[in-house]
Amino acid sequence: MESRQALGIAVGDRIWQSREGFIADLVQVTRAHITDLDHDAASRSLLEASITENVVAAVNFIRQGIDADLLEAPTAALAYARFLAQRDVPQSALIRAYRIGHARFLDHAFPLLDDLPADERTPLILELVRLSGQFIDQICEQVGRTYEREREQWVASQSGVRQQWVSALLGEGPVDRAAAEQALRYPLDGLHVAYTLWPADRMTSFDLVTAVDDIRTRAVAALRARASLVVPTDEHEARLWLALPDSTGGRPAQLAPPAGCLLHAAMGEPGAGLAGFRSSARQAAQVREILAMHLGSAQRGDADARRPLWVHYAQVAPVALMTRDVAAVRDFVRAGLGDLAATSARGSLLRETLRTFLTHHRSHSATAQAMNLHRNSIQYRVQQATALLPNGSHSLDDDFDVRAALLAAHWLGGAVLD
Repeated sequence: MESRQALGIAVGDRIWQSREGFIADLVQVTRAHITDLDHDAASRSLLEASITENVVAAVNFIRQGIDADLLEAPTAALAYARFLAQRDVPQSALIRAYRIGHARFLDHAFPLLDDLPADERTPLILELVRLSGQFIDQICEQVGRTYEREREQWVASQSGVRQQWVSALLGEGPVDRAAAEQALRYPLDGLHVAYTLWPADRMTSFDLVTAVDDIRTRAVAALRARASLVVPTDEHEARLWLALPDSTGGRPAQLAPPAGCLLHAAMGEPGAGLAGFRSSARQAAQVREILAMHLGSAQRGDADARRPLWVHYAQVAPVALMTRDVAAVRDFVRAGLGDLAATSARGSLLRETLRTFLTHHRSHSATAQAMNLHRNSIQYRVQQATALLPNGSHSLDDDFDVRAALLAAHWLGGAVLD
């Protein structure tokens, strides 16, 4: 027993020293190979947390010689299993992720032992395969049970039934529209607009339901909607659809957050029929993704990070088309803005001034009014901002690239800046 534990400590120590690079690689590989796990910023964050805690737990298990029967799945791993069950992601995707993780773990560990003599390396490899197999079997069994329990509870609830129907409607396969309309009590003809809603600050699931229903009531009245549909995505997010009248009296983009609103809102463009139901939801999800990056780049504790943001797809459409390749956007922003892409507070101030200036057709007076500043202050800031551009003021001779880069920098923040 002592010799086995000594072997475990030896290999565990080597893996521990290189764990950070391994975790980053495993997150990327898992997302690339299992598209069901790569939906949005929230799912990616939970995936990374689950992988991190699992790797740490696995190394501790190998090093400390813990009895496999006493193993307990990490909290983040169980939370991720519940999250996937609520999102209608198949359990097979979750288990496959663990199998990929096991294989990559061994691929990563074996080369770390190449410098050892053969008589030491072979027992280490055999022990590593045995222990890692025990770990994966135990953890998969626990997260599998957690997934199944959560799935049963979710489907049994009214929200779960609605979620299943909505998942079918948003999918590409055939769907019984009449049955869906009856189950959801929502018409699929006409014009639809979709919203994704989530808390701007900490909030219980009960308070979230109350806040979403308040927004639904106000939105129905403001837009004279024929019907509404609320479907929780999980405990911390909900989707809202409105069936608009044939002749809308107000555009959804003009819908402002009600007084005392505690929720962020990402809004899609109105669309007709089932195709519009789908496209508006897809656009709202893209806006949600952009806002997650925008809020994530805000300073911790910043009051603005907790202020509810209501953003329509039309405001960020160019950025939405870019975000599938953030690395390419980063290169585009840095090439287009040069030294103006710095992450300093001064850089942020100058970028926002130049963005507002270009949005208001290069009018110093209109920009001053929009930013509540003196015209001379705007003129001074614009001069400073343009001086930092790669070609100075000549960069604005054809300002399309600069405007696009400023828009991306505004919404994606630190993800694309120096």
